Amino acid sequence: MAKTLNLIYHAAKVRLGFLIMACALAGLAVSPGDGLAPWQVLVLGLAVLVASSAAGAFNQLYERDLDSRMKRTRGRAFVTGRLQASWYWSAGVVLITLMALVAAAMATNVAAAFYVFLGSFTYGVVYTVWLKRRTWMNIVIGGLAGSFAVMAGAAAVGETFSPAPLILAVVLFLWTPPHFWALAYACKKDYAAAGVPMLPVVVSEPVATWAIFGHTLPLVLLSLAPGFYGMGWIYLLCAAAGGLYFLRESLVLVMKPSTAQAWRTFAASIVQLGLLLTGAIFDNLFLG
Repeated sequence: MAKTLNLIYHAAKVRLGFLIMACALAGLAVSPGDGLAPWQVLVLGLAVLVASSAAGAFNQLYERDLDSRMKRTRGRAFVTGRLQASWYWSAGVVLITLMALVAAAMATNVAAAFYVFLGSFTYGVVYTVWLKRRTWMNIVIGGLAGSFAVMAGAAAVGETFSPAPLILAVVLFLWTPPHFWALAYACKKDYAAAGVPMLPVVVSEPVATWAIFGHTLPLVLLSLAPGFYGMGWIYLLCAAAGGLYFLRESLVLVMKPSTAQAWRTFAASIVQLGLLLTGAIFDNLFLG
């Protein structure tokens, strides 16, 4: 049983689900208003986590043919057969997602549940099914999944269109392409072999590295803007520290492109987002 649960944990990309959950909690944290009761925050967070994980499971189920052609992913459970692909998985994804949406709606409101749905649908269907195999814009549009999680948090307290959560949603939209393009640069041969048109596969090296830096610069600058809309020094310190680190590694990738530097840029993007979301949540807890 423990082994099966571990396989499901990795197949559902639960670690990514926790990141998306943190996006929703950060959206809630930067929104003005009275906030939610602790139980409502818990249910909303779990709903986002479950819906995101369900979309992640569908992603690995649907992409098992691509994963089998990539060194980085050929050991995934649906590829090796440790988890047998069948229609039961698709039915389970739909059922679990519906349960998460109902829970979010009952704990908060329908608007929040709708944004949870949009995030799950964007990653599971728009990105995975419609775009990934067809266009380099796949991850640009797919990046809306994280933005919708932020909006779910804001909508839960009726502050969907307040400046701070809107800015954070745009930051998430800008963050996703350089994060995945750095990964795609590092794994360029894998993506080329699988026929996935990630940007570093279909353009020259200078264009790819400048595109990464060109997204990183505005997202870092924009991530500081919530300081004008109520966020305090904890948020600003985290945003500045993580942003400068990500920006530095992106610039080094432009000046000295290499696979090793692409991995460092990829890691820096995770650190930057982690600090940003943590800063938003702790700023609300201690200074809100």
